[in-house]
Amino acid sequence: MHDKQKILDSLFPQAVLKAMTEEARASLPAPFQASGMVCILASPFRVGRESRVLMINDKPHRVERPAMPGSVPSNELYLMDAGRLLQVSREHFSIDKTADGFALTDRGSKCGLSVAGKRLGIGAGVMTAPLHDGDLITIGTAESHYRFSFIAGFDHSHW
Repeated sequence: MHDKQKILDSLFPQAVLKAMTEEARASLPAPFQASGMVCILASPFRVGRESRVLMINDKPHRVERPAMPGSVPSNELYLMDAGRLLQVSREHFSIDKTADGFALTDRGSKCGLSVAGKRLGIGAGVMTAPLHDGDLITIGTAESHYRFSFIAGFDHSHW
């Protein structure tokens, strides 16, 4: 029974990031753009900018990220930053499961981010904050359009 529960837990999300703006939705990899949601299946869940892009008619297009044997990706989610002033760093933040719920940690990003209106990052002098169901995450400066809602509270124990 324990193995069965581990299998089920690995298939169901611990939490979800939901795009709250068109820019945020467009930044997601193609399989997630229709729903605008990304499941967080494991911790840590690392987010950063997709650096493998091809410019076509002055618009960035994602280049497929091939799986390389023996290589470990630096992020679980790669976002496209189409802005002239980049908001998303290559290794921007991580979401971790904690004993009390979840925490978000800035990974040394250039522009920082905010969680429920609280600034995080090197410039703010605060790198980690608790993350709660319904919190709004703004990636980059306060003017950034890369906004996601954090959805948590899934109970898999009855499955």
